[in-house]
Amino acid sequence: MTGLFSEVFLGALLFGAITAAIPLLLAGLGEQMSEKAGVLNIGIEGMMIGGAYLGFVAAFYSGSLWLGFLFGACAGIAVAALMALLCVRLGLNQIVIGIGLTLGLEGLTALLHHFQFSRSYPRLPAAERTEIPLLADIPVLGPALFRHHLIVYLAIALVFVMIYVYRRTQLGLNLQAAGDKPAALDVAGVDVIRTRTVAVLFTGAMAGLGGAYLANVGAGIFIPFITNGAGFLGIVLAMLARGRPVWVLLGALLFGLCLSLTTAMQVAGINIPTDVIQMLPFLAVMVMLVAFGRRGSLPAALGIPYERGAR
Repeated sequence: MTGLFSEVFLGALLFGAITAAIPLLLAGLGEQMSEKAGVLNIGIEGMMIGGAYLGFVAAFYSGSLWLGFLFGACAGIAVAALMALLCVRLGLNQIVIGIGLTLGLEGLTALLHHFQFSRSYPRLPAAERTEIPLLADIPVLGPALFRHHLIVYLAIALVFVMIYVYRRTQLGLNLQAAGDKPAALDVAGVDVIRTRTVAVLFTGAMAGLGGAYLANVGAGIFIPFITNGAGFLGIVLAMLARGRPVWVLLGALLFGLCLSLTTAMQVAGINIPTDVIQMLPFLAVMVMLVAFGRRGSLPAALGIPYERGAR
């Protein structure tokens, strides 16, 4: 097989799709919880890039990817805490604050990177891969799908954990009520502000973890603006998934395929302008929004600050 049908091309495409999909999956799952609770978290891009920077710095100086993931998640939580304070507690405009946090974190991480590394771009060693026995030996598909860092499998397992949480737990019911009828949840004796705050902090942890994965495993390097709109893709995934975590996974894999085409085509020796390939994920977003966006259902109180006793 040659060209687009070669084993090398297919293997590179599928491996790259999984690698590119994980940050989108984590960001999308986090945003999904936030939206369920009624908070439109536009600042998720800033949380991701904050997690990417701090996660890379922690992994670079400690030599531990897991410590990098922990610091990345903590960076996302820190940004999310500011979002929760301003939007959930104080009731400020969620879109304006989210955009402000994103722009602020993009500038801050670029500035910190410049002062810390100047014009050098240190790299991390290749991440250790965990093979799934038997499945990893399948020709073409095995190395591409079943030889990844352990966090890839944990992220996919998280999809099914979220399904259980939303369908079978009191927390899932509280999140749904906080987004649809927060006043009714308040009357039932559940603190709406606390519920929304927990959702926003979870979003920050997932976005920061996704950013750390992107820098430490996906790229092995941090460069300013490395997320390149991945957080906004996560918002689209959460909106189109309509509260279903499995749909977030499928959408992330689709966008991951688009993102991995550049590398796969280079491996196969196919010369197509990089800019054309990099447009594909955003073209896919527009197609999906036109096809499914009009039928999407969002929480009734999404983006509306809750004030107890207000009419």
